[in-house]
Amino acid sequence: MEKKKAFLLLAFGGADSIDSVEPFIRNVLKGRPVTPELVEKIKERYKLIGGKSPLLDLTRAQAESIRAVIARQGLDYKAYVGMRYWDPFIKDTLRQMKEDGVTDAVAVIMAPFVSLVATGAYNSDVEGALAEQGKTPSVVVTPSFHLKTQFLETVAGNVKKELASFKDPKDALVIFSSHSLPWVGLEGDPYEMLVNQSVSEIVKRIGVKIDYKVAFQSKGAGPREWLGPATEDVIQGAKKMGKNGVVVVPVGFVADHIETLYDIDILFKGIAESSGLVFRRSASLNTNPAFMELLASTIISHSERRQ
Repeated sequence: MEKKKAFLLLAFGGADSIDSVEPFIRNVLKGRPVTPELVEKIKERYKLIGGKSPLLDLTRAQAESIRAVIARQGLDYKAYVGMRYWDPFIKDTLRQMKEDGVTDAVAVIMAPFVSLVATGAYNSDVEGALAEQGKTPSVVVTPSFHLKTQFLETVAGNVKKELASFKDPKDALVIFSSHSLPWVGLEGDPYEMLVNQSVSEIVKRIGVKIDYKVAFQSKGAGPREWLGPATEDVIQGAKKMGKNGVVVVPVGFVADHIETLYDIDILFKGIAESSGLVFRRSASLNTNPAFMELLASTIISHSERRQ
């Protein structure tokens, strides 16, 4: 039987309307309490970024861009998108892939830092869905791309663009921000190490001496201790370091969503400016051509070696 190949981009998901905010939050919190106050707070954030998350549209755009890169090499791969916490859910996308006759697929977790605690649930979702539908299609999940040259150089280039607005690069504190995680369960997990590995390599590629810090954002509510330092605290500390401004780098995210468009562009910007700092944020990767080339080549290499 002739093989029918595809790739699947796996992303977090986001509310696609104000009305879907509450059910989306319930999906994320999985049985933990969801108060009316929390729902209203998150709704207000969504209203400030246009009433919906752009993540699905951006991930679909990424998928189409990758498909086009692959097609230019004479290869025919169908492109799919699956989300953890909102439609289209991973299990529904995998069911559609089976109905479409896909036999072999490569799944890419759309996050630079792949580890059990950070992204292991994506693997579990894929495995669980496939178990329900007879292990078809055959799916291989790609490893972390956090040290791939195209990723590192693209992020470094975006940082350099923002540093150019300062008279001296040392006038700014560059803050590399990734999603925080609860300390519970992080013991033995390489997540923080992966972040630091990437940042170290990115800094080498910026080409000028900078002052920088690694920070973590968007921690959940509740009494649990979370991985830090918190990005907002590092921003406030920049003034004490004698800096004129900050450049926040969303190194842990590959597409714009509420944690870049609200947490960084609105909340962190407000904190910086109220502290008398110039605020800059480097661009998210989104459909950056070099990043799309990287993912396309990763998909091809993992697919073709299965021949």
